[in-house]
Amino acid sequence: MSFRKIDDEKDIQMSSISDNLQKIKDSLPENITLVAVSKTKPVKDLLEAYNAGQRIFGENKVQEMTKKWEQLPKDIQWHMIGHVQTNKVKYMAPFVSLVQGVESLKLLKEINKQAAKNDRIIPCLLQIHIAKEETKFGFDTEEVTTILETDTFKSLQNIKVVGLMGMATFTQDKNQIEKEFQQIKTFFDTLKLKQETQNLKLEILSIGMSGDYKIAIKNGSTMVRVGSAIFGERNY
Repeated sequence: MSFRKIDDEKDIQMSSISDNLQKIKDSLPENITLVAVSKTKPVKDLLEAYNAGQRIFGENKVQEMTKKWEQLPKDIQWHMIGHVQTNKVKYMAPFVSLVQGVESLKLLKEINKQAAKNDRIIPCLLQIHIAKEETKFGFDTEEVTTILETDTFKSLQNIKVVGLMGMATFTQDKNQIEKEFQQIKTFFDTLKLKQETQNLKLEILSIGMSGDYKIAIKNGSTMVRVGSAIFGERNY
């Protein structure tokens, strides 16, 4: 009897991931891409989301993402959403679908180098610092404008900057969050007016997480990164 109880609890837990995922998908407009943020979650949880139709997962540690890539179906798109150390890029270069958190020219150059070794062009998002917290990574807007004009950037043939990513301040103040999302959307629209090149074509604005994705969508997001609302609270 006790074993049946444990199995029932597992069934509830597993089905809740599917249910949560479906609720999120039902709340999203058709033009919004959902990244299921699976960092710290076990493979079985990702497989439950996969079996419910999810194909894009976001991780914040290269080693963890690589291990999951090795174990899970190969039609999954893996997004690196966390801070990346340059010496770890080589591990994800063979398979990563999108690097969302590029916040330095040094990192962009290393991704380009490792992409070339794997005969790939790796799509990237430039992370813009929009939050009040100093702990969050990212370029300021002037840095990005300057970098995109440099010969160094234009020479990077194995990366393609396809958009911007940002994280709002962790606050209950919805007006503050909205203001920050509007700030990055305005900058995104300004950059889109630049001439497209072989390694620059802005299409993705990745803003919005579990707590604020609805505000982000209202303010122009094309991609949301949702973790705890699908998988439950993060495991440590």
